[in-house]
Amino acid sequence: MHGSSSNAVSIGEGKSSGLKGRKPLWIAIFVVIVWLLSSAGSGPLFGKLSTVQENDNSAFLPSSAESTKAADISNRFVSDDSDQLPALLLFSGPITPAAFQEISVYLDQLPSKVIPGTNNRVSDFLVTEIPITPIPSPDGNAVLASLPLDNQALEKLLSNGEEALPAIVEFIREDAEGLAGLEFHVTGIGGILADFFGAFGEIDTTLLQTTLGVVAIILIFVYRSPLLWILPLASALLALTSAGAIVYLMAREGWLDLNGQSQGILFVLVIGAATDYALLLIARYREELHHHKTPFEAMRVAWRGVVEPILASGLTVIAGLMVLLVSELSSNRGLGPVGSVGVAVAMLTQLTLLPALLIIFGRFIFWPKIPRFDAEDEKLSGLWSRVAKLVGNHPRRVWISTGLLLSILAGFATQLNTDGIPFTESFTERPDSVIGQEKLEESFPGGQGQPTVVLVPVAQVAQVTTVLNQIDGIQNVVPTLTGPVIPGAPQPEPKVVDGFIQLEATLEFAADSVQSRELIPIIRSEVKQVDSTILVGGTTAIGYDTDQASSRDVRVIIPIVLLVIAVILAILLRSLLSASLLLVTVVLSFAAALGASQIVFEHIFGFPATDAAFPLFAFVFLVALGIDYNIFLMTRVREEAIKLGTRPGILKGLTVTGGVITSAGVVLAATFGVLGVLPLVFLAQLGFTVAFGVLLDTIIVRSLLVPALAYELGSKVWWPSNLWRKEKQVV
Repeated sequence: MHGSSSNAVSIGEGKSSGLKGRKPLWIAIFVVIVWLLSSAGSGPLFGKLSTVQENDNSAFLPSSAESTKAADISNRFVSDDSDQLPALLLFSGPITPAAFQEISVYLDQLPSKVIPGTNNRVSDFLVTEIPITPIPSPDGNAVLASLPLDNQALEKLLSNGEEALPAIVEFIREDAEGLAGLEFHVTGIGGILADFFGAFGEIDTTLLQTTLGVVAIILIFVYRSPLLWILPLASALLALTSAGAIVYLMAREGWLDLNGQSQGILFVLVIGAATDYALLLIARYREELHHHKTPFEAMRVAWRGVVEPILASGLTVIAGLMVLLVSELSSNRGLGPVGSVGVAVAMLTQLTLLPALLIIFGRFIFWPKIPRFDAEDEKLSGLWSRVAKLVGNHPRRVWISTGLLLSILAGFATQLNTDGIPFTESFTERPDSVIGQEKLEESFPGGQGQPTVVLVPVAQVAQVTTVLNQIDGIQNVVPTLTGPVIPGAPQPEPKVVDGFIQLEATLEFAADSVQSRELIPIIRSEVKQVDSTILVGGTTAIGYDTDQASSRDVRVIIPIVLLVIAVILAILLRSLLSASLLLVTVVLSFAAALGASQIVFEHIFGFPATDAAFPLFAFVFLVALGIDYNIFLMTRVREEAIKLGTRPGILKGLTVTGGVITSAGVVLAATFGVLGVLPLVFLAQLGFTVAFGVLLDTIIVRSLLVPALAYELGSKVWWPSNLWRKEKQVV
């Protein structure tokens, strides 16, 4: 108490601040109280964030997609107001007449069963018009039944507040286990999505705890203080709860789409960005404490020194993310505002709450290595002064060697397979739905229970059926009937809706596989030669259309992001040449990160391919975040160049920012690397690529390539700004 009291008194001593006595302290306390009060309201809302997730690909496609148009009509073959999500129940083993009878009885009773811990029955979430019919396999070693879950009903929570889909699937897995002595699995799109929900359920616990733990360890190592690390981490956590609460309200009102991937990215993005901004502020504050008597005066100068690069950095990331709003997929469009809210709140907390906390605690918070007034600043010596000396003595050698290294890695990026990965290969582990799909393919066609639907005008049904049966990869084609097929009774007539008959084409491969998706353009091409109004939909078509939309987004969004970032850099640095230089180096770094990822994915992790959207996500995060470190460096270089000249300013800027920017890069790389704890291939791939790319940016690009190129150019690097003209006149 004595230490904080003396610091509080000393805060008001700086005359130049214009603030007397304890006024700065009371302002700081007020800011902290406001943030704490806001957290009381945001905390409970943050806890509900997972309840507004939507993870069904079909919900993200635009209305113009053919599979979306097909779904609008196809759903009416079942019910006027129902949207079916089939889960496949697979009983595997020798099927005796007694076993088949026991399965039939169980399936008849299943809708009436109560889900444990709730007041809900399974029937509350089924399309009631469709019977649950057991289908024996031709080889007699399996029985398959389709559970017709109602997508709209699944949007409601169970009576105990839990998500319906994963709870229902988990209950059935436990309830039917060992029935008739058979092996049992729940697979199909319903089972796979339930396992996705289970994986995303770890976001609130495993991912957040791991992220905070990793960041805490890094901060303790960076600061070597038992106290200081608590303030930036607490500020980052408060930023996360506030951002999560805002995103929850926006998703609840339908203003954006939130899925599990977006929520996971929000967590690591806010913690990583907030910690980066904190490191920058604290480093500059510590530096100014050597030059000013009072903590408040040091903070005032430090805040002015970092507010521009932090705002520029944050706005660059926000601008890059908001470009996602032009995506065709609402899941990608949702990530834009989700991530932007997170970054904006991270900036706000670290420019308001953290300075207030640092002022309240004064110099003591740095104990045991307390920065004293007029003490020597150790930043001007040590490792980064030697790095700066290397750049100054051999700039050409440095930028050629680092540029060559990045170019070699970038060459491997052309081998990256972005054809997409099926749902069943989207897990780093082997959940029940994946095992079930493998078992299903042993006794049934891979697409059994999840047919590709072809909506055909009544007059062309016979012709289209013949065309479909001639396509390699289609096992059989049957129309949707007006009722169930009863042995010994006349077969029901095909059902007609709006002049269409629905043909169900069972594919040879699993409905979500790459092989099945490759059949969709072939099927569409063949049937549209008969009639251009024919629509092809179903699970496989949804996956194909999603991949096509993702590929389109890559081609459209990446150039827009580059243009937006170039404009921001040019305004910030008042230089077209500097902006171009930074942009080119970060794009080269991105390509190098993709190349390194290709090597690691194929030869170490064993990932055969990436999602079609992977390059877009990697680009947005690597370019938007990677440019941050160059912004932090070059804004400080410009500040020093005004006082010392360009080349001395480059060396001084690199020396004083080297440690903090590297620490910031390590923190951000670690937070994205934590995405690998979730059992999902896409997030593991994205986490590795962003982490590796950020380290490339901080260790190679920002530390060596950019300062060496800038040093080689000298004052020309500021062209056409006033600084360039001023130095040109001096020369």
